[in-house]
Amino acid sequence: MSLVLKTILLLPLLGAAYFSFLSMTAQQPDIALIKGKLRPCPGNPNCVCSEVSDNFFIAPLLQNGGDEAMLGKVASAIIEMGGEIREQRQGFLWATFRSRLFRFVDDLEVRLDSDSGALHVRSESRSGRSDLGVNRSRVETLRQRLQG
Repeated sequence: MSLVLKTILLLPLLGAAYFSFLSMTAQQPDIALIKGKLRPCPGNPNCVCSEVSDNFFIAPLLQNGGDEAMLGKVASAIIEMGGEIREQRQGFLWATFRSRLFRFVDDLEVRLDSDSGALHVRSESRSGRSDLGVNRSRVETLRQRLQG
């Protein structure tokens, strides 16, 4: 077998091994509010947040009218979408999603702003620099489920 053919066959295996390694070594972030708000995105295009006004901005799930009951509806929608609720307490929810192929973990946080009734959201991939728009798409899908 020629060297070129061996290289062509080996590259996908090396790529799969690399992505599997990234998935296994991703660390769980410290999920915490900072001064009562969701953490800002770290500067990678694999994150969106409704409490920032930069390139990573995404509109809140609800602008007004959110309450604890609505946070429960968010939790139900997340479970229907294949997510797993990790923590739910008054005014806050944290869930994780795993990709099918390489088992990458994404964290999704929702915070109820009791003053305005807004449901703020933050979604970030734990590994890699780009998520190919997966987190933004997930938040938009969640928004659609809440409106429907």
